[in-house]
Amino acid sequence: MWNFIKQLFIWWDGQTLGTRFFTWRKGNSVGKDEFGNQYYETKDSAKRWVVFNGPAEGSAVPPGWSSWLQHRSNTPPSQEKYTAKVWEAPHIANPTGTQNAYRPAGSILSRNPKAAEPDYEAWSP
Repeated sequence: MWNFIKQLFIWWDGQTLGTRFFTWRKGNSVGKDEFGNQYYETKDSAKRWVVFNGPAEGSAVPPGWSSWLQHRSNTPPSQEKYTAKVWEAPHIANPTGTQNAYRPAGSILSRNPKAAEPDYEAWSP
């Protein structure tokens, strides 16, 4: 019962009931990424969407799938042989709002709060 209520009202935690119905009616599964997200498209490839495994977080979509979702490539990453370049870093989700978020010197949330050093010195003639 709780899952049904969540699917009716909570869009940020998985898929809603409308998305589940549309996926069941018109969606063709294209693949799954390493995070467990499922990717779908319509038969004519006009619409493409993702059903997140957990909270809906746009930064949890890897670069190859992101380009496929935005129609920059026609071949999904599940159907092509992809090897990362040596200079490419592995994908990580956006850390904003977590303990791993960037906190500059002088921030009250930094691990070692101290006064920020000025970026310039005042000129005196």
